[in-house]
Amino acid sequence: MERSYQVEVGSLEASLLQMINDHNHASVELRENTVNGGVQEVFINEKRIEMEIRALAATIMRFSKQTDQWLTASHAINNAVKEIGDFENWMKTMELDCKSISAAICNILRA
Repeated sequence: MERSYQVEVGSLEASLLQMINDHNHASVELRENTVNGGVQEVFINEKRIEMEIRALAATIMRFSKQTDQWLTASHAINNAVKEIGDFENWMKTMELDCKSISAAICNILRA
């Protein structure tokens, strides 16, 4: 009887140890999957962010080029307006000179 009792206790102990080991293994596996799932999600989010950064960088470059073109066009318009103003001033100067010359000629002819 003592022998069969020891066999039963040994068998029961072995079964309990096996259950504990199985449970520990399942627990470790579950924790590992949980951690890896989070890492995988972070990795996917990182890739999405990198794609967004590339898209934003391309958009910024397009806007930068467009802004440079607008600045170039506005400088050209500004220079054209300045030239028109310079021409207008030259015309006024020429008009005054012509009036002065005309007045001088009239004075010479009257005298």
